[in-house]
Amino acid sequence: MVRNISFDIAAILLLYLLLLSTIFRKMTKSLTDRAFLASIVCAIFSSYFDILAVALDSFASANHFALYFAHTGYLMIHNAQTLLHIIFVISLTDTWHKVRKNRFLQLMLWLPYFVSFVLLATNPLTNLVFSIENGYRHESLFIILYIVVAFYIIADFCYIIYYQKQLRLRRIVSLCSMAVLCVAAIILHLIWTVQLTECFAVALSLFVVSIGVQRPEDYIDSFTGLLKHSAYGYDMKRAFPNGKHVNIVMFNIGNYSTLRAMLGYEMTENMLFALAEKLREINKKLQCKAILYYLDRGRFRMVFSEKAREKSEAAAQAVLDTFSQRLHFNGIDIDFVPCVVLARCPEEIESFASLMAFGNDFDEKFHCVGKYLLAADVYNPNECNIQNNIDAIIDDAILNDKFEVYYQPIYSVHQKRFVSAEALLRLFDSNYGFISPELIIVAAEKSGAIHKIGDLVFEKVCRFIASAEYRQLGLDYIEVNLSVAQCMRGDLADKILSTIEKYHIDTNSINLEITETAISYSQQAMADNLDKLSGAGLSFSLDDYGTGYSNMKRLISLPLKLVKLDKSFVDEQNNPKVWVFLQNTVKMLKDMEMEIVVEGIETTEMVEVFSNLDCDFIQGYFFSKPVSKDNFVDFILAAKK
Repeated sequence: MVRNISFDIAAILLLYLLLLSTIFRKMTKSLTDRAFLASIVCAIFSSYFDILAVALDSFASANHFALYFAHTGYLMIHNAQTLLHIIFVISLTDTWHKVRKNRFLQLMLWLPYFVSFVLLATNPLTNLVFSIENGYRHESLFIILYIVVAFYIIADFCYIIYYQKQLRLRRIVSLCSMAVLCVAAIILHLIWTVQLTECFAVALSLFVVSIGVQRPEDYIDSFTGLLKHSAYGYDMKRAFPNGKHVNIVMFNIGNYSTLRAMLGYEMTENMLFALAEKLREINKKLQCKAILYYLDRGRFRMVFSEKAREKSEAAAQAVLDTFSQRLHFNGIDIDFVPCVVLARCPEEIESFASLMAFGNDFDEKFHCVGKYLLAADVYNPNECNIQNNIDAIIDDAILNDKFEVYYQPIYSVHQKRFVSAEALLRLFDSNYGFISPELIIVAAEKSGAIHKIGDLVFEKVCRFIASAEYRQLGLDYIEVNLSVAQCMRGDLADKILSTIEKYHIDTNSINLEITETAISYSQQAMADNLDKLSGAGLSFSLDDYGTGYSNMKRLISLPLKLVKLDKSFVDEQNNPKVWVFLQNTVKMLKDMEMEIVVEGIETTEMVEVFSNLDCDFIQGYFFSKPVSKDNFVDFILAAKK
């Protein structure tokens, strides 16, 4: 009976295509890539040995040694495919560290193949597996080879199922394809013995894995050639539940936005590639064997396995030293602001969510110039927990009415009394304590919850203004802040006017405060809202003047009554240039018939300086910090006596 080698030839052609694709796509660096590459090479040799065995079987005068060599080689290599597949799965789930520490798992991994290897190696002496005396035929212990293959297939399935949460559905289907195709090929071969389908089934399964798992476009950054954000997230998300200990050198370019604006798209792309090359040089020079990632917005990561953790400190210092130097690039000199943090996980940062939250913007929070920081010194678990759960915290606060409105009094320089107050959002959570308003606003604007929060605050302020206790305070108005997102809400004006009518209060008892950043957005919805509210009698003030990017023409066109000078100018009043700016700004605003509020006043000297500068109102800790409604009422009543 002559067996057909057509499927073997087809397998070889498909495997060579996979091999070339793997090499050209540079998928040879990680342990997972190398395991996949080994599977391809092994499958190629397996196919060649199968063809050789068939060819030698067809010659009656074939040398016995050659026959044993061909069949033994095929069976040894072919059976190794299932072992390589489970090695690939272990690498893909990033659990090698668990296998290395568990002798039972090591035994289960290597012993079955070792048994089959010994049986095949000694078979020329025993003929217990197969014999060739009267043509190639299976003997009594050949079943052991099937048992070994079955063991690895079952172990494969169990491993994939156990770690399914760490694998995407596409990957699970692709990984299971080998077992399904191999079983189908064995059954087909038993039914149709002349067709050698097993090697082709292996080649086809590797092709499926190449499409479903080994996709460099999924995890290689096109700018730098490093692993990208999704790969970093995927790897770190597996590391924590797997109990893997790693050190991470986090490198953020603090002035990335400025550099990108200066260089433009193409030069920024080239710059990122140059930075990636320098990181590769550091990795190679120190023999770190770290995995390199580029996330986005000038954020790089070096991840050190447990074996290489001791080299992370030297790498962190090398990164800082390298990028603290001026880089000559495309004919210009570039100065970077490198911010480097060394984190030990999970000892210092205990969870994936906390790692991602901390790494996102540590360059904006900490002064990193001149040294690298240790995560143990700057990481705040509670703050990261708040960031991770901020949406749930906000939803709970809205549902259970936990948001409070605090009031900070505003003093009139000319009337010598408190005439108004700014309403400020506050939240104290029973689990996390005080939550920063800035954090709440940023998260709420992203989720859309800002509109509900804005409605709650405005409702509470209107209810307070309509109360008897407010009327006895003798205040002129309360300032209520509007976020950027609120200003662009189509029904904002109708909502505000409806609430005012509900509580039967005067429109001039409320002043709406918008930021300079908000007016830089040229949106018709915002303009329509401001015009309608202004026409109804509400006044507006501009907050954070001097810190945004507003167009002066748009500033003039807005119905503004008040302008609030940002606290940063108060802090730098002794700077001669800042003082000149303040003097001329105050004069300009006065000539435009606008009133001026100075924020951040904390000392008697500051009160005198800005009063003499002809500012109209003073706000700051000198008089009072923001306080609850009841404390605010007591404060104003006491001040009137």
